[in-house]
Amino acid sequence: MARMKIATFNVNGITARLPRLLEWLAESAPDVACLQELKTSDETFPVQALADAGYGAIWHGQKGFNGVAVLARGTQPLERRRGLPGDPDDSHSRYLEAQVGDVIVGALYLPNGNPQPGPKFDYKLKWMERLYEHATTLVDLDAPVVLAGDYNVVPTDALRDIYSTKGWQNDALLQPESREAFARLLGLGFTDALAALHGDAAIYTYWDYFRQRWERNAGLRIDHLLLNAPAAARLKAAEVDRFIRGREKPSDHAPVWVELG
Repeated sequence: MARMKIATFNVNGITARLPRLLEWLAESAPDVACLQELKTSDETFPVQALADAGYGAIWHGQKGFNGVAVLARGTQPLERRRGLPGDPDDSHSRYLEAQVGDVIVGALYLPNGNPQPGPKFDYKLKWMERLYEHATTLVDLDAPVVLAGDYNVVPTDALRDIYSTKGWQNDALLQPESREAFARLLGLGFTDALAALHGDAAIYTYWDYFRQRWERNAGLRIDHLLLNAPAAARLKAAEVDRFIRGREKPSDHAPVWVELG
């Protein structure tokens, strides 16, 4: 089986970050890239710029916020699902599933949930329950499955997941209910790729724009790639492309990727 590099990147506005995105695609050359927080409509998605960079794309846009996409280098991703089942009235563009080669990828942008408690946190937990139910249909497939995206969950209080919990205690990303829902996904049989290969090392994926958090490496690990057993059996590497976060006008997230052998 051919090696495949699969990445996730919350671009925090694809129009504003297009130069950084194109730089990263050229330098890191992922075979598959799952993007979140496009903040653009379907009509204004930069499909031609991505095609010029060598990537086929499918996308699920939403003007001003949310939005997910799957890019594939040198080929066209085959769409499997648009949106999670379980709530036909949910208008948020947060989930897009595709097949690229023999691998199934789910690009997801999980709700932030703040402020909590309240309706936004309730929506987050309901969305996570819908994700869990859908994941039960994917975890036992013979094909490799990668659920990649911004989960908006800090899995633990450990240094590997957060620089410090001071000031974050009431944030939806750290609440016991959020963490329990994330742990339930892992309990189905998914592997957290970064944690599996980096152990207790601090390997953050998000640094807020404020209070010099990038300069101080005051980060959080909230972007995750979860692998079912066939994908985990092929896991060779998992890294964060930190260099993109340090460039001019960056996203507050860095791309995260795995390599399957």
